[in-house]
Order: sequence, then C-alpha cells, then structure tokens
Amino acid sequence: MYYVNRQAIASRLRCIPELAEASARLAGEWKGELLQGLAQERCLHLALEIVTDIGSFLIDGFMMRDAGSYEDIVGVIAGENVIDEQAAGRLRALVALRRPLVQDYDLWQRPQLHPLTGELPALLTAFSESVKAYLRTELDPWEKQR
Repeated sequence: MYYVNRQAIASRLRCIPELAEASARLAGEWKGELLQGLAQERCLHLALEIVTDIGSFLIDGFMMRDAGSYEDIVGVIAGENVIDEQAAGRLRALVALRRPLVQDYDLWQRPQLHPLTGELPALLTAFSESVKAYLRTELDPWEKQR
C-alpha cells in the first residue's frame, strides 16, 4: 500500500487557478514595468515550485525512481505516465528557470516578458488535471478494496 500525501498535493493544486489567472493577466497587460517584472518572477517561481513539490510527493508516495535534480523530477513523473512527453518538455523548461530566479536573480531581465508566462495558465491547468487523473487511476482501486 502506498502513502501518498494527498492533502499536500491538493493544497498545492489549489494554488494553480490564482497563479494561472495572474500569469494570464501579466501576459495580456505586459508593459515591462518593474512591478510586472517582479510579479512575473514570482509567478514563474511559484509555478516551478508547485510542479517540483507535487512531483516529489508523487515520487515519494508511489516509490518511483529517485530524482537527481529538479529537471529529473519532471522526467520521473513523465516516465511514470503522470504527464505526457509534450507537457514534460515545457515543464522541464519551467523548472530550468529555478536557478536564474533563485540564484541569479540579479541578472534576470525584468522588463522582458518571459515566453513561459503566457503559457503558464494552460500548462499548469493541464498539469493539475494530469495529476488528478493519475491519482484517481492509481489510488481509487486501493480505496475500493478497503
């Protein structure tokens, strides 16, 4: 039997709608202003943390292969069919932003709209749906046996 921290996963999934809305507004109203740049950084950062947190919970809970890096978390959940390869490619690009956003923030180009900002609403929504479908498929049969 698996112990999957469904509560922590659900808590992070609940953050996605607001983050998707904020990203869509930023992309649609972009003027390159300082506050927009800072908000964009935070949206991208939160998005990649949500993906890696949920991926880590899935890896631990379902005893999947250990991930060696943030990008590898995405690779593991793609390999376990939580997400498809197309989504995995875009999520790897998102997760690769962790270092620039967290460590090299002094070099980040705040006046520029990052291409992933406009993609976040669809990308995160699809990720959420994929995770929920995976949990239903993998855990519901166990729940019915109780």
